[in-house]
Parts: sequence; C-alpha cells; structure tokens
Amino acid sequence: MLDISFILVSWNVRELLKRALEAILADAAAANCVAEIIVVDNASRDGTVEMLRADFPHVHVIANTENVGFTRGNNQGLTATASGQYGTNAVSFPSPATAAASGRYIFLLNPDTELLPGALRALLDYMDAPENARVGIVGPQLVYADGSLQSSRRRFPKFSTALFESTKLEQWFPNNSLITDYRLRPNSVREMTDDSTTQDVDWVVGAAMFVRRAVYEQIGGFDERFFMYSEELDWCYRAKQAGWRVVYFPNARVLHHEGKSSEQVIAQRDIYFHSSKVRYFKKHHGVLQGELLRWFLLGMFGFQMLEEAAKYVLGHKRELRAARMKAYRQVLASGLK
Repeated sequence: MLDISFILVSWNVRELLKRALEAILADAAAANCVAEIIVVDNASRDGTVEMLRADFPHVHVIANTENVGFTRGNNQGLTATASGQYGTNAVSFPSPATAAASGRYIFLLNPDTELLPGALRALLDYMDAPENARVGIVGPQLVYADGSLQSSRRRFPKFSTALFESTKLEQWFPNNSLITDYRLRPNSVREMTDDSTTQDVDWVVGAAMFVRRAVYEQIGGFDERFFMYSEELDWCYRAKQAGWRVVYFPNARVLHHEGKSSEQVIAQRDIYFHSSKVRYFKKHHGVLQGELLRWFLLGMFGFQMLEEAAKYVLGHKRELRAARMKAYRQVLASGLK
C-alpha cells in the first residue's frame, strides 16, 4: 500500500498549485515515502489542466467541466477508481493503475499551500507511533507567507460562538471570551497550551488535514451539502463521534497563502461561509438553532448594507461602498439557504 495519497482541489490558482506540487514532490523524496498525487480541477480557466499535463504527467487529474465545489471535489479524489467513473461532468488522466486515494494516509491540501521541509517525515513518524493509533486526523501548523502563525485549531462552536464568529459582533468585540475560547488563543480562559504544543483539539482547519485511511473507511467522505466551508468541522465532529482523536501537530508546518480561490468571488464566499455555518447547526443542533442563526446573520448583513448606504450618501469612498452594497444584496437575496 502507498504511504500517502495527496488530494488537492483547485480552481484558477495555476501558479500556486504548481508551487504546491513542487513542494510535495520535494518533501516526499526527502521523507523517502511512496506517494500518489490526485488533483481535482473545478473547471479552471487559467490553463491549470494544460500545466498539469505538461509539467506533472504522473499526477492523476480529475478535470471537472463545472465547479462542483470543495467537498464534492475532495470526494471525487477519495472515491475515484481505475474504471474512470468520476461523474458525468468530469474526465480524468492518466488512467490510474490502482484505485485513487489508495494510501494508508490521506493528505488533503489546499492548492495555495506549500509543505515546509520535514513536514511529511514528522507526520508519518507521529501517526505510525503505536501510542497514536487512535489519532485519526492531524492538522499541521499553518503559517502565512511572511512566517507569521495562522490560527488553525478550534473547539466545536456553540450557538453563542456562531453569533460572533466573522460577524459585525466580532469586529466590535474582537477579544471577547467566546472567540478566544473557540479559536484556542493563549489568552483563552480554558486554554492551557499554546500554538507550539502538540495537543488534542475538536477540529482543525481544512487547508491541510492528514487523515488515517481507517477514518475515511469508517465515516465516509465529506457531506456534499456543504459546498465549501464548515465541511472539515462536520468531518472532524463525525470522526470524534466515532471515537477518533483529532490532533494539532506543530512539528509539521505548512505555508498557507489562504483564500486565493474564494477571494475571487467575495459575495459568493460570504454566502457559502455563513450558509454552511447555518447548515452545520441545523445538522448537529437542530432546526430551531439553525433558523435562529440564519435570521440573525441576515439581520447583520441588512445592518451592514444600511451602514454602507449611509456612507455612500455622505460621499465616503463611493466606489467601495457601492461594491459592498452589491455584495450584501446578493447575500440577502440568497437567504443563506
């Protein structure tokens, strides 16, 4: 069996994807591990597929003819087989000799990440240790391009947390205890460790997730009702419910440029982010909490649109205000459903 199956879902980030693949190949060679790479391209228009054919002929590519989303794209990589059945909107090359994602570990990576030297060796040694046999999902430490730390370890959100996370309330009260506790910041009341310590957590950010194959075989792939965002939260929740540990592991480090695909469509990003949050609460906490959260978020976006309108009327950066009002109208029109 292969050591690692890498899966990357890409959309219009050709140059970053190329750097990601080069970093994977370099670190896999240094770690002396046997690996396969599967790239799922969501109908990119920037020459991604052509670049892969020319520069990475041994990478297995699933080329979708439409953007099927992050969750379905990862599931395509997880379930693709030698028969070539990737769905009616996808083609693949080259034909794999074995089933795709056949490694004993699965490494889900965003295309805007780069493995830093030694990451794979550290992950393999940690996961292969007998005392870590019940560790199912590991999140390496994420850093920005300037070397600063990116927060990537989390507790499961409470309803009160969801009201603050990435809303106007968090802007007004950025250091409130709900958010610091949720993101496991060092000043959190309950947090006794820092970002340099290996630790059990509730979930890890999905930009880089190192997963034991047995977890996928037990709980299945991502819930495709989450087009993008909250899918890793849901997956980790299901893994922990099944008895697996989720661990933040800073001995392996991954550079993350963050959001280079989603930032191309700002309004759609907000819709996906907040509708997925609503979906998670409906799924795991009931329809009532989900609907209350949805209406609260819509109210917040309504308030922000009025705020931008007032600034527009006052003549303050009108082009910016008009763009934001347009984005907020799109979010409100979606109903976050």
